[in-house]
Amino acid sequence: MGYTRHDLAEMKLNDIKGIGPSLLEKAKAAGLESVDDLLNYYPRRYLDRTRQVSIGELFPGEQATIYATVEAISTRRMKNRKTMVEGIVSDETSRVKITFFNQPWRAKQLKVGTQAAFFGKMDEYRGQPQIVNPVVDIIKEDEESDKTGSIIPIYPQSTKADLSTWNVRTIIKEVIKYAQDLDEILEPAVLEELKLIKRSQSYKNIHQPESEEDARQAARRLRFDEFLMLQMVLIGRYLKHEKYFKSQKLSEDFLERTYLKSLPFELTNSQLLAIEEIDSDLDALNPAHRLLQGDVGSGKTVVAFAATLRAVGSGAQSVIMAPTEVLVKQHYKNARLSFEGLTIKDETNLLGSRPVNVEMLSNSTSSQDRDRIEKMVENGTCDVLITTHALLYNEWEFSNLALVIIDEQHRFGVEQRSQLLSRGGLTPHMIVMSATPIPRTAAMLYFGDLKNTVMTDMPKGRKPVETKIARTNKEVDSAYARIREEVKAGRQAYVVCALVSDSEKVQATSAVAHVDELRNNQLSGLKLGLVHGQMSSEDKEIIMAEFGSGKIDVLVSTTVIEVGVDVPNASVMVVEDADRFGLSQLHQLRGRVGRGSDNAYCYLLTSKETISAQNRLEAMETTNDGFELAEIDLELRGAGHILGGIQSGQGDLKLGRLPRDSKYVQFAYDVAMQKLTNDPSMESKENSVLAIEMSAFVDSNEIEFLFKS
Repeated sequence: MGYTRHDLAEMKLNDIKGIGPSLLEKAKAAGLESVDDLLNYYPRRYLDRTRQVSIGELFPGEQATIYATVEAISTRRMKNRKTMVEGIVSDETSRVKITFFNQPWRAKQLKVGTQAAFFGKMDEYRGQPQIVNPVVDIIKEDEESDKTGSIIPIYPQSTKADLSTWNVRTIIKEVIKYAQDLDEILEPAVLEELKLIKRSQSYKNIHQPESEEDARQAARRLRFDEFLMLQMVLIGRYLKHEKYFKSQKLSEDFLERTYLKSLPFELTNSQLLAIEEIDSDLDALNPAHRLLQGDVGSGKTVVAFAATLRAVGSGAQSVIMAPTEVLVKQHYKNARLSFEGLTIKDETNLLGSRPVNVEMLSNSTSSQDRDRIEKMVENGTCDVLITTHALLYNEWEFSNLALVIIDEQHRFGVEQRSQLLSRGGLTPHMIVMSATPIPRTAAMLYFGDLKNTVMTDMPKGRKPVETKIARTNKEVDSAYARIREEVKAGRQAYVVCALVSDSEKVQATSAVAHVDELRNNQLSGLKLGLVHGQMSSEDKEIIMAEFGSGKIDVLVSTTVIEVGVDVPNASVMVVEDADRFGLSQLHQLRGRVGRGSDNAYCYLLTSKETISAQNRLEAMETTNDGFELAEIDLELRGAGHILGGIQSGQGDLKLGRLPRDSKYVQFAYDVAMQKLTNDPSMESKENSVLAIEMSAFVDSNEIEFLFKS
């Protein structure tokens, strides 16, 4: 029996012979303390010495990478008081001057004798060749270093820890031997089918490749292992819920049918299919565990209310949880109106029935109301509780909680979702909703423990929002002129700002200052309102009510209106400093207009566009399809921290990237499902090793839950 990654994590670098105190200190400062840390500290790229260009072969204007040794280095101050570092580097054919402007640390990095790769464009200055501000990758720091091979790994640089590529390669030489005895976690048939190399070889090849193909195949294997680990956790959780947990069957559909028949509009095909799938889930003893995706305005709330009434009609309680007080109040208002006139049996009542009781809990709920609601929750007379995350911070015991619906799931982490499932006796059914569409592959990663329903249809009469980028003063004036036209025609508008108040650090329009500016200039004479997150709940509620009733023409706000605001009469939105917002956030904001039958418009104002911001804004201008935008957003931002609450960046994945690696996600899903179906307790040799190693991703309690129940 060889090593597991858990064993390698227990092997500390200070116990490994051949690593000096100085290197140990640098590695520790970079967060590298064990053999496993080092082996999973992957090169960010490789330099191929077989493709090097000699200095003597370069021509002015040519861009290339040269491998050279530093002959001289110096620093001097320029007239503008900025620093210039100049050096001479050479190879066997010639020498060239290198110049760095305002990078004084280069003098310390490029000591005489240092060997490095320099990437840049050859220019001439006063008749002499030079390369200005080249990209530098240190290869060797002194003449006594071992000779490097043709493929040189370049590691992430840590200036804080003073840990160079050369330092990492030196330590890797001492620990790579332990990788050769790593136990395999995949069966030979799986390796052959997916054309993957053994993982013991993958660590050797990613750190000490003999060819670019070696490094590529190593990355393929290690990338697959990352996705497999995540899928094992998610699918394991899903199968355990299916097998070990029981829920109340919610079979009575009288209230649900009554509600759906009362709607003044025709349901879309997507809504009908979603209701059918959820009803099937609820009419079972296995707890429902479903993700309901739908674009902004696709009618997810109707589907959620239908499920809620199925639970209430079956004698059970429901919770609808939303991330913001604005959204909670919107749901509460809609539920009270939608459920008006609906009654349920009540033997304690002389009439034998009572109305469906809907209550709301948030941070602004008074202590008196909180006590009243708690009693209703515990005695069962509160049928539907609509709440923010405030519910997570008390220990109320429900009389018969059978359904939990979480709106805007991306605001809640896995742990927060799990807390809700522990309320009451039987495990509640759970539905999580997302108005931020998630590409199929990302959904498999984020929510592999959930069944997935996607709503693609939009209600009849809903028109796409015409979106335009406004860069010039003329275009900005046109945007505000459109607001005046729409208000004159009896409609309303939003103006969204990135900040609440002015900031010395951030150059962006603030809502507080902008509302006064608009009153005095572009929107003078119109009735303007202001709402932002720093206002009290009461003040926000007053303003939102006035806007909803039409007393306010234009609502100037921050992103507090991103979700939960439904004013069909609002037909135009202007977003100031749109380059400061993410793509999904812009799409959510745009979804506040176009909710009626009138034509709708969205203007994205920007004056400081980066390439990334330009890509986002142009995507908004060309499509209203939330799922298409989600694919673009995934490409721009990454898959995020899959098991945590953070939803941007690459998160738990070191090598894996979406959407590039979509096929690996599917492969990993299939392998994980097969492993857990054939060996639920993970007792075979390969699976037991994998179960142990999963502790790197989740804590021991989760492993106990997944495989020892």
